[in-house]
Amino acid sequence: MTVLELPELALVALVGISGSGKSTFAGRHFAPSQVLSSDAFRAMVADDENDQSASAEAFDALHYVAGKRLRGGRLTVVDATNLQPHARAALVRVAREHDVLPVAIVLDVPEALAWERTEARSDRTFGRQVLTRMSRDLRRSYGQLAREGFRKVHVLRGIDEIEAAEIRYERLFNDRRELTGPFDIVGDVHGCRAELEALLTRLGWRLHRDDAGRAVDASHPSGRTAVFVGDLVDRGPDSPGVLRLVMGMVTAGHALCVPGNHEQKLLRKLRGRNVKVAHGLAETLAQLDAEPAQFTAEVATFVDGLVSHYVLDGGRLVVAHAGLKEEYQGRASGRVRAFALYGETTGETDEYGLPVRYPWAREYRGSAMVVYGHTPTPEPEWVNNTICIDTGCVFGGRLTALRYPERELVAVPAEREWYAPVRPLTAAPARPDEVLELTDVTGRRHVEHAYGSLTVPAENAAAALEVMSRFAVDPRLLVWLPPTMAPCSTSQLDGYLEHPAEAFADYRAAGVDRVICQEKHMGSRAVVLVCREPDGGPFGPGGGVVYTRTGRPFFDDPLGTELLNRVRAAVTNAGLWDELATDWLLLDCELLPWSAKAAGLIRGQYAGVGAAGRAGLPVAVAMLDAALGRGLDVAELRDRTARRRDDVSAYTAAYRAYVGPTDGLRGVRLAPFAVLAGAKASYRDRDHGWHLALADRLCAVDPDFFTPTRRQVVELSDSDAVREATDWWLALTGAGGEGMVVKPYAGPAARSGRGTLLQPGIKCRGREYLRIIYGPEYTEAGQLAVLRRRSLGRKRGLALREHALGLAALDALVDGAPLWRRHELVFAILACESEPVDPRL
Repeated sequence: MTVLELPELALVALVGISGSGKSTFAGRHFAPSQVLSSDAFRAMVADDENDQSASAEAFDALHYVAGKRLRGGRLTVVDATNLQPHARAALVRVAREHDVLPVAIVLDVPEALAWERTEARSDRTFGRQVLTRMSRDLRRSYGQLAREGFRKVHVLRGIDEIEAAEIRYERLFNDRRELTGPFDIVGDVHGCRAELEALLTRLGWRLHRDDAGRAVDASHPSGRTAVFVGDLVDRGPDSPGVLRLVMGMVTAGHALCVPGNHEQKLLRKLRGRNVKVAHGLAETLAQLDAEPAQFTAEVATFVDGLVSHYVLDGGRLVVAHAGLKEEYQGRASGRVRAFALYGETTGETDEYGLPVRYPWAREYRGSAMVVYGHTPTPEPEWVNNTICIDTGCVFGGRLTALRYPERELVAVPAEREWYAPVRPLTAAPARPDEVLELTDVTGRRHVEHAYGSLTVPAENAAAALEVMSRFAVDPRLLVWLPPTMAPCSTSQLDGYLEHPAEAFADYRAAGVDRVICQEKHMGSRAVVLVCREPDGGPFGPGGGVVYTRTGRPFFDDPLGTELLNRVRAAVTNAGLWDELATDWLLLDCELLPWSAKAAGLIRGQYAGVGAAGRAGLPVAVAMLDAALGRGLDVAELRDRTARRRDDVSAYTAAYRAYVGPTDGLRGVRLAPFAVLAGAKASYRDRDHGWHLALADRLCAVDPDFFTPTRRQVVELSDSDAVREATDWWLALTGAGGEGMVVKPYAGPAARSGRGTLLQPGIKCRGREYLRIIYGPEYTEAGQLAVLRRRSLGRKRGLALREHALGLAALDALVDGAPLWRRHELVFAILACESEPVDPRL
């Protein structure tokens, strides 16, 4: 048996004369989708697989498809003679363009056997001299394949070797997806051995020392694995000590390490290459001169064996010294290694004479988390699911580690400034905190935050940008957007689409034992950001803003300012400024009546339907009554039309309940139900009882403007409490109310027993209100049966994503995060709103 070892991702070129059995070999060892046959592509472009005049077009198409497969990370096999150097060069070029290894499998059979097979095929009409020329070309190819760039060349001579061949796949050295951690990823050490030992100790590692007291290994009692991002050497006081410890950890299986550019330069020097001794290399060489020659040789061997980057945890984590773009992850080429070591520069230098690095992380949209170092930064910062953890220890900063998957940063300070940086470590960021850039929000984006992550499709970002740029309030004031809310599971009770029983069951299934049922006001969602001082505060002049759930100003001035003044006075009179020790508050409210903001929608979408039905259906019933009196068989039609007339009357009554006269703020009411944040803290962890108690105090000091939110607290294990809440809902909706919102009593940031965020609220709407949503006749048995097949999964997923982003936005607000970071989160919520979800849900 001959074993052919192939990389799992490669471009495999079969090389052999016509009749050597390449197609049979490919069919035996590879899936049909993996094999690209030149004959098949000739047939595609010319309807004849033997039409040699179509070869140029056929191979052009074959190379294109091969590129698409390789870009997608799929093994690709090219079934062609591949006897000419130019043909093979084209395949090597395609492989290099996609950073995969080109491999050649040569099938060498006797020419006589190949000719015998060729003569047996009716579709082969060339002469023996062609086969002789092919055999000559094959012999010439043997010594050329490796020089042409094929990383592996397998030669199978004779039928027996070909028949006995077995394909075995090997992973690339960088593919360690089977390692799931947990990991402690350590930033650039640069010879700071004492700081490295201190960091490992703080992370819970146990250092192991030799007889001389030197740290030669470390292990973690919880079985964690350390991952070093490179640049272990140069500039610092003890590069050999760092190498001794890291090499020991790697050898013992306690750590992984990727090379940094400083290790590569050291290796070239140790191999006798001519390199410029600068940037701390002189210090390392001097320190190594004091070590035994055997140790220095071991260092060279260790560095030479380091892999450019690692793909870990099923592809969810990538570690590379200078970072790695998505298309390079898990690939192997000189280009990939160069990027992993040095990043990408623009060709320019900054005022310190250092190369300007291309901000690849700003454009990164991959699903894998990329952790890297290389460029020292005062503080680690998440950018599109990437983070640089080089915090300049050797320059007097800190040595930082990222705990994965916890996403926790742990750091120890440098003992001193060991090496003066060319560029000050505390240099100002590339842009002020308050500056926004279009690239922050355009295109397909991956947004990481403390509650999870999500990908914003480019089309959703474009829709959000349209709203944000044309209609939204000043981004400095747009600090949070409310999440959408999913309805409860569909009820099977006769005549109901939504019912409290399902809302309670939904939370009970999530492990919630206590909920609060809040009256659902039929108005317009209003977010109120109000400052204590009407002409100042941290958000600029104006003293705050009132905006809609899509970020638009609720009212134009002076009405908006008048509303804000009313809220400010109530907060002052309720004593909340001093009690909460804040000079601003963010409130989640409902503004009533619905018609105050949605009068145009009511007239254009609902009133027209009601007016037409009220005008036409009574007349139709009267005419059918007359026809029935004349003995015509229209009884069924008359009854159906009468039901439609009654449904339209109920439909009209439903939307009229939410219409009221307003004149300025006269007739307008505000129902607050959550105090989201203030200057000192986000109140996401306070229970809903706390939030509503503060809302009640606002209602008490200005009952003419504020309206309370009625509620019921329900222990889900208490059947009497559940029944009372259901009766309360029936009475509420029977009196014309919209329904209720059921929330975990624990508060906005409540989590399930599994630690995942819960739905922020589940709406349970009344039977008559749903006529507005689903149409006058939705309660007809046939229509209800159809509606009960509605799918809620996408809506619920959307609600959770928006809720998580909102919590992260509140945290960023109170933590004083840069405006662009806060805006990124709020923008992502708005982008989610363009998801194609049934708007009736």
